[in-house]
Amino acid sequence: MDALANLLDGPRARGAFLLRSVLTPPWSIRIADRAPLTLVHMVRGDAWIRTDDGRARLLRPGDIAVIRGPEPYVVAGDRETEPQIVIRPGQVSTDVEGNELCEQMDLGVRTWGDDPDGVGGIRGGAEEPSPASAVMISGTYQMRGEVSSRLLSALPQVLVLAGDAWSSPLPALLSEEIVRDEPGQEVVLDRLLDLLLIAVLRTWFARPEAAAPAWYAAQSDPVVGPALRLLHDDPARPWTVADLAARTGVSRAALGRRFTDLVGEPPMAYLTGWRLALAADLLREPDTTIASVARRVGYGSPFALSAAFKRVRGVSPQQYRERTPAAS
Repeated sequence: MDALANLLDGPRARGAFLLRSVLTPPWSIRIADRAPLTLVHMVRGDAWIRTDDGRARLLRPGDIAVIRGPEPYVVAGDRETEPQIVIRPGQVSTDVEGNELCEQMDLGVRTWGDDPDGVGGIRGGAEEPSPASAVMISGTYQMRGEVSSRLLSALPQVLVLAGDAWSSPLPALLSEEIVRDEPGQEVVLDRLLDLLLIAVLRTWFARPEAAAPAWYAAQSDPVVGPALRLLHDDPARPWTVADLAARTGVSRAALGRRFTDLVGEPPMAYLTGWRLALAADLLREPDTTIASVARRVGYGSPFALSAAFKRVRGVSPQQYRERTPAAS
């Protein structure tokens, strides 16, 4: 498994929140759900994503945005409209005074908004269609894990992939599947959301402006790429630089120098960081023990894991577990 696959394994959707929104202009929503990662596909109409630092990004039909939380942001039909709706933790929708709107704006299977047909009704006493509603699909990951934080830290708060910058059948397929109500549909949608996120991130990281993290760029190197895959495939193995060098067909010195140049740290330092990230995720599982976590990530004893964990993170594994919400 390569580094990106491992990191994406952290935010794998499990009952992700997916919603098709149909909104009549002027509309504006403040997203304050504290979700760590959200993907938005603009199906029809335009939208602006405004962050609290004053930046704004335009979404046109076909564009996809990935938004890194937990900071709040606004999604609106234009740059000026003030929010009329707030999405709070737990995906509870309210007006700005806090009155719940979930039932009032329910439009059917995974669909929400104020216009079920995409046009308005009567204005000024005469039958006249309102401007075409905006339609967007949002998928929200609920996870909070240390492995996924490595991926999140590599992303800007908002990245936008223009619809004409790539080609994929996945957005259309998600649009088609999100309104279906069939057995097993939640799993189908989870997997589609995962596939779309992976496709978007691969395309994004390949672009010059993405400034892809060192571990991603290094995967294509003929020496460092295989070494990274070996570490990610079997982090519990008692690796040494000599072992990695032998498996990749170069000398210890050549591997150490090339790995450090491309990844930004020596192989064993990278392995330590990866093991402790895995350990942090495993500690969130309610049925694991510190001893079992130590074995799974390559430490010979709970004491060895505790010493490394406290040296790097400043707290013991037990203290970390007590302070961190359990995984769902």
